[in-house]
Amino acid sequence: MSILERFSLAGKTALLTGGAGLYGRQLVAALAEAGADTYIASRQMGPLEAVAAEHRARGERVTALPLDQGDEASIQSLCDAIIQRSGRIDVLVNNAVSRPMKQGWEDDSARFDESMHVNATGLFMVTRIVGHVMERQQAGSIINIGSMMGMVGVEPLNYTGTTMHGWYPDYFFHKGGMVNFTRFCASYFGQFKVRVNCVSPGGFQMPQQDPRFVKQYAERTQLGRMANDTDLQGILVFLASDASAYITGTNIPVDGGYTAK
Repeated sequence: MSILERFSLAGKTALLTGGAGLYGRQLVAALAEAGADTYIASRQMGPLEAVAAEHRARGERVTALPLDQGDEASIQSLCDAIIQRSGRIDVLVNNAVSRPMKQGWEDDSARFDESMHVNATGLFMVTRIVGHVMERQQAGSIINIGSMMGMVGVEPLNYTGTTMHGWYPDYFFHKGGMVNFTRFCASYFGQFKVRVNCVSPGGFQMPQQDPRFVKQYAERTQLGRMANDTDLQGILVFLASDASAYITGTNIPVDGGYTAK
């Protein structure tokens, strides 16, 4: 097999939780374009099906299925549906995230509980259920989509002169926990030839962001810019493919050097 062939996902079945959101669109595009039979899943079926239809119009195999990550029965039903259709799951991308703490640090503690149920307990449930499939296959790659905010604290200077802030304790909590959960899962699943890695993206530039925030954040990176809508695609295909066959238990920042300064 040539080196380029090792990067191909042809013949593999991938499940991406989320798929219509901030990172999801570029992740599903990467999986589908690399040849995977791709399933995308979330509670919002309208936007999700629109994304799937776009890819099917290009001849790519993308299917939208319902998922409530806070409900174990929903997760099991999703897994069963994919097995019934494709017979296996080779790649799991844990990308779905809930952001209920709109008021940040001063929000009601119930919102923190809600966030943890979906983003921590839900992550565990998805990984365990799909992991059992990969155990039986004796093969698979699990990729957790974290955040550089799970690696560092808040940088207040990024927000100086803007109405924005970064005081979201739930997000820092569960994204930080995801990094070590990745190491734990890599240790557990290694005996079954299943790899588990984490990708920690940097800030994603969006049109509605205050230009002062964009400038200040970009200056904090080593490459002098925020992330765009293709920056995660290469690392995802690499970790999902046989090109990374000897890589597990890692956390890879894709942040323009933000966490290296």
